Amino acid sequence: MIVDDQRLKVKREPRRELRKRPTWMTVDDGATKIECFIMDVSPGGAKVVTDVPLDVRDGFQLALVPEHTTRQSCEVVWRRGKTYGVKFTP
Repeated sequence: MIVDDQRLKVKREPRRELRKRPTWMTVDDGATKIECFIMDVSPGGAKVVTDVPLDVRDGFQLALVPEHTTRQSCEVVWRRGKTYGVKFTP
């Protein structure tokens, strides 16, 4: 039996470590702001950590640069306690 040792490499998005950069989640059409931290970000999404576990909805807005009014729409793709993996949506 011949086994092909070559494995197909899956191209991953580039990641950039941000080391707990503070930012804000907004839910309820901006009525509720929750402080959080971005641990890393890529063109398609981010890893977000909060101080306490939250019942974050499946979608919310994220202020990647808190000083600006621009918000990025996000969808939660995984949750582990106080850590959330999100993908950016249009």
